[in-house]
This record gives sequence, structure tokens and C-alpha cells, in this order.
Amino acid sequence: MEDKLMNRLLLAIIVYGGVCGLCIISGADTAYSGDMANDMKKMQEQLNNQVLSKPFSAADETQVKSYIADAQQRGEIPPPYRGNYWRPGYTCVNLRSYSYQEYLACRYYHSYYGHYYP
Repeated sequence: MEDKLMNRLLLAIIVYGGVCGLCIISGADTAYSGDMANDMKKMQEQLNNQVLSKPFSAADETQVKSYIADAQQRGEIPPPYRGNYWRPGYTCVNLRSYSYQEYLACRYYHSYYGHYYP
């Protein structure tokens, strides 16, 4: 008797969970349809426009190589890092967003010593 009661209780819980799941799924369809989808498209377009409107400054590799070659011709020894932005695990690319001069110095340091700042 207890086994039949337990089986019916488990069956009722499973059926109830299935019905709740279907209700949630059908509610999600209505939440993301129509006006919501249009609003999301507009927000994505605004975000894209904001990103594209900001200036993009990729380092010109020929200028960097020219800077390194000039420093080598002058016999300069790159000094240890004295800035505020270097963190363990960084590469020179991480410094570029803070200071282009520090980026160039890092590139020269790396080409001279063969490793990044300690």
C-alpha cells in the first residue's frame, strides 16, 4: 500500500514539474517576441554605433620596428619598468591602452632582453 502511494506521489510530482516547465517555456516565448525583440535590436544597433564611433589606434608595426632599430643604433639599453600600469602576466599590448610611449619602451625591452618586464 505504501509503495503504491509513494509511486503515485512521485508520478504527481513529475507531472507537476513537466507542466510547470511547459508554462515557463511558453512564457519565455511571449516575453521575447514582438516589441521586446525590436527593442533589443535597437539597443544592439546603439551599442554597435557607440563602439564604432570611438577612435581605433592600432600600432603601426613599421613605426615600432623603426623605433627599436633607432634605439639599437644609438646603443640604448632599455631601463627597467618604472610606470604604474604593468602587472604580472601582461604583454606590451596591455600597456598600449594606457600609454603609447610605455608600449614602445616595452617592445624595445622585449626585443633587447627576450622577455617581458619582471
